[in-house]
Amino acid sequence: MSTQRPPKTENVAAVLKVFSVLETLVQEKRAGLAELAQGAMTSKTTAHRLLQTMVDLGYVEQEPETEKYLLTLKLFSLGARSLQGQADILRVADPVMGKLSRATGESINLGVLDGHENFVTYIHKFDSAYSLAMQSTLGYRNPLHSTSLGKALLAWRDEFEIEDRLRTMQFVKLAPNTITDPDTLQAQLQTVRAQGYAEEIEESEAGVRCMATPILDHLGRSVAAISISFPLFRFEESKKPEYTTLLRECGDEASRALGYSGGTLGAGQDTSSTQGVATSDGNQPL
Repeated sequence: MSTQRPPKTENVAAVLKVFSVLETLVQEKRAGLAELAQGAMTSKTTAHRLLQTMVDLGYVEQEPETEKYLLTLKLFSLGARSLQGQADILRVADPVMGKLSRATGESINLGVLDGHENFVTYIHKFDSAYSLAMQSTLGYRNPLHSTSLGKALLAWRDEFEIEDRLRTMQFVKLAPNTITDPDTLQAQLQTVRAQGYAEEIEESEAGVRCMATPILDHLGRSVAAISISFPLFRFEESKKPEYTTLLRECGDEASRALGYSGGTLGAGQDTSSTQGVATSDGNQPL
């Protein structure tokens, strides 16, 4: 007599609980059984069973002194191996990111589109030389609509993909100037493409200003984007043309190393000194 399989919904529920436990451990670093059970919205008995399985598989360990659980490096190892598919992007991006870091002293980030979800994932970074700076975490995800990285990635995708993504995008307001409607973002993407870089001023985080340019493949399609992040108080408006020129040159260098052979992005079309980029409230800050 064959064993009866649990209903599919039960399997899905179990998977959701496992990922809830993992996400809590990522966020809290270490947590007790009660906290993990509460986060997964399940009983302590079920949470303990899931945790014991993860311990047996080597993804979680338990501290003998506190009895709290924490992640092992096995999960990190999986994530690191998944980045091997991005090896070419990392190879061409690292030298130009170093150049940007040395020239500006600010935080430099590399992001890629997160599959079919409307997020950008950070896969490489150069930390700022300043003690007070924007700190990013590798593997962290941010919404496309509120980041310069996201706009740079979107602007060099085909119109059908852009339309699909705008239709399913949740325009959550994260900061004072976050874009909250698709028409504003669509118009801004056209400006981004014309000038060769994207910008956001307090759209993702208050007090932070970022600009980004894409890395294009041989088809002229964005596969990654590089950004510079400034605290607002340290951004020198008079140096903006210098920043944007260097940023575009670095994006162009990385793109050509990846096989792109088209024209230089934004050549002869830089509107930074005259028209600027509209923020979500319609102002022209630049």
